[in-house]
Amino acid sequence: MQSEPRGPRPVRPDAGRLALALRALVLVAFALLFAVPLLWLLLAPTRTDYALVTGPPFAFGSLRNVSAAWHHLDAFGDHLYRRWILNSLVYAFGATALTVVTGIPAGYGLAVGRFPGRRLILTLTLIAMLMPATALVLPIFLELSALHLLGTALAVILPFAFFPFGVYLAYIYYVTALSSDALDAARIDGCSEWQVFLRVALPLTRPVLALVFFFSFVADWNNFFLPYVVLPDSAQYPVAVGLNDLLVSAGRPMLALGALIAAVPVVLVYLLSRRTIVAGLLGGTAQN
Repeated sequence: MQSEPRGPRPVRPDAGRLALALRALVLVAFALLFAVPLLWLLLAPTRTDYALVTGPPFAFGSLRNVSAAWHHLDAFGDHLYRRWILNSLVYAFGATALTVVTGIPAGYGLAVGRFPGRRLILTLTLIAMLMPATALVLPIFLELSALHLLGTALAVILPFAFFPFGVYLAYIYYVTALSSDALDAARIDGCSEWQVFLRVALPLTRPVLALVFFFSFVADWNNFFLPYVVLPDSAQYPVAVGLNDLLVSAGRPMLALGALIAAVPVVLVYLLSRRTIVAGLLGGTAQN
């Protein structure tokens, strides 16, 4: 007798449920791994330092303790925390503005230009993007010292503005989402290459501009090592470096409140540009 061909074995319902339960368990475990520290950070300013050490870790204290923590935080170093927040805003927005002004045209030029050394520049951009930022601190420090910029705002803003990841994001976006027919039509109408960029490419840049702005701002806001090395005065510190001083001399509720306030600008930037960021992430795929 001729044996019947064997097809794929049907998956038993019990096995499917077990796999689904296992995946859910893994996801819950990872969610708890990130959510537990965040929950502790949110609750810490509501409690006293003694209660954080001796009491249950996730108990809610009182809003009066939050007010007391803010009073001590604001009074630290004669309102030094306010200065750190202001410094961070100046450094992050200044460097991000330079990143956008230089990175978007650079990405466009690499995407549509055909010139000698283009592949070499793309390769160097990728290498710089993959290189750890801490590896560049020493040569940047020596360069800033030679230019007599140590201890100034430019010592932070100019290195922060070097953001090869933003150039590569713009390059990928223009390669995948920009129609060459529109560029050729503008050239036929007599536009120069700069006019083609300003009139055709730049109006389509909103998604990738928001993407570059967000990633650059977050990187600049959270950067610790470079400002710590090039700024000698604590009054010049950004908040990421200033929190290190609080870690040494402040209580846990005061430090937790300072960390929460320091995260607010990043959250606001994300919320204000969330839709545009998603459009930038999906723009090239949608066009294809």
